[in-house]
Amino acid sequence: MSGFFREGNALMCDGVPLEDVARTHGTPVYVYSAESVRRAYRSLDEAFGAHPHRIHYALKANSSLAIVRLLRSLGSGVDANSIGEIELAMRAGFSPVDIVFTGVGKSPDEIDRAVQLGLKAINAESAGELDRIDRAARAHGVRARVAVRVNPDIDAGTHPHVSTGLHINKFGVPLEHARALYHKMSDQPGLEPVGIHVHLGSQIVTLEPMQRAAATVVKMVQELRQAGVTLDHIDVGGGLGISYDGSRVPSAAEYARSILSVLGPSGLSIAMEPGRFLVGASAALLARVVDLKDGAAGHHFAVLDAGMTELIRPALYGSFHRIEAVTPRQARELCYDIVGPICESSDAFGEARKLPALEVGDLLAILDAGAYGSAMASNYNRHSLPAEVMIDGGEARLTRRRQTLDDQLSLEIGG
Repeated sequence: MSGFFREGNALMCDGVPLEDVARTHGTPVYVYSAESVRRAYRSLDEAFGAHPHRIHYALKANSSLAIVRLLRSLGSGVDANSIGEIELAMRAGFSPVDIVFTGVGKSPDEIDRAVQLGLKAINAESAGELDRIDRAARAHGVRARVAVRVNPDIDAGTHPHVSTGLHINKFGVPLEHARALYHKMSDQPGLEPVGIHVHLGSQIVTLEPMQRAAATVVKMVQELRQAGVTLDHIDVGGGLGISYDGSRVPSAAEYARSILSVLGPSGLSIAMEPGRFLVGASAALLARVVDLKDGAAGHHFAVLDAGMTELIRPALYGSFHRIEAVTPRQARELCYDIVGPICESSDAFGEARKLPALEVGDLLAILDAGAYGSAMASNYNRHSLPAEVMIDGGEARLTRRRQTLDDQLSLEIGG
C-alpha cells in the first residue's frame, strides 16, 4: 500500500505519521507520497505497452521542482504552458526534445525562445501563431517542429471552467480550418509539421469523448497522408480524471485500450499530457483548526489556518475534497463547514462534513490535493506559500521551505 492510509487511529503517508510531519514543519503544509506518483506513472506507461508512446507530464498541474524531478527519473517528458515552465523543466534536467509547448497566447519572446531551443513540438493555436513561429524560425535559420491544436467541438462532460474542446472555448483551431493550415505549411520554410494535437479539458471521467476526439484526429491524419502531408505523432492531450469522492473513474488500462483501439492502426506514435492523473492523489494539505464557531440553528464552523490561498479549487470550481481528522478523538460526530481564514465567503473547503467533535489545534488533512493546489497558491491577504514535504522510502524530506514575508517583499521596490 502507498499513499495515505490509517495505521490504527493515525493517518499516515507511506509509513510516516502526518502528525509528526506537521509537528516538525508546521502548518499549512503539503505532504506528497513519492510512491503514489511512481505507481500512477507506471500504470499509465505500462498500459500503452509496446505501442510507441511518450508521457509528457502537464506541468500546470504541479510544477514543484521535487515532483518534476521525480517524474523525470521515471522517464517522463513534459508539457509546458509558458516559457517559465519550459525553463523550470530544463533546470530539472529535461532536454528540449522532451518538451511540448502548449497554450493559448504565446508571446513573441516565448515563441522566439521556444524556436531557438528546438522543442519536440510547439502546439500551435492559430494561423497567426503559425505565421509568427515561421518568421521566428526563419530569422534563426531553423525549422520549428509544430503541431496544430484542433478543436473538435466535443463536450467532455467536465466543469465548464476546465472544458477546452468546444467551439465556444478559446482553445485550438476549428477542424474545418486545420486542413488548410497543414497544406499552407508546405510554403512556410520555417515550419516542420510533425504532429496533430487535441485536448478536451481536465478531470474527464468518461472515455467516450476522448475516444471520439482521437477518432477525429485519426481521420484527419489519414486525409493529410493521402494529400502528401505525413506526421510522426498524435498528441491526445491529457485530462484523465481521478476520484475525489470515491466514485469509480476509468483506470489507466481502460483509458489505454480506448485510445489504442482508435489510434493503434494509424501506426503513429502517441504523445499524451496527463497531469492530475499522475499527481492528484499524491498529496494532502495539512492544516490546523484555529477557531470553532457556532452559528444559528446549530450550524458549526471549523476555521483552519489554510484557505483558498493554499488550495483554491473548492472556491474556484466548487470542487470536492475529502477531509479527515489526522488523529480523530473518540467523540460524537458533528457537521462542520470547513472554512479558511481569508476575507472571502468563498473561502471554504467543504460544507456539512461529519467529523468527530473538533477542538482548536486539531490537525485535518485535505486529501487528493496534489494537482492544482500548490501550483495555484497565492499571497492573497499576504499569506505565505506553504512548506512542502515529500515522503519517500519511509522518510520525510523538506522540498520547499515556508515562504517568509521577506521573500514576498524581495521583489518590491519602494519607500
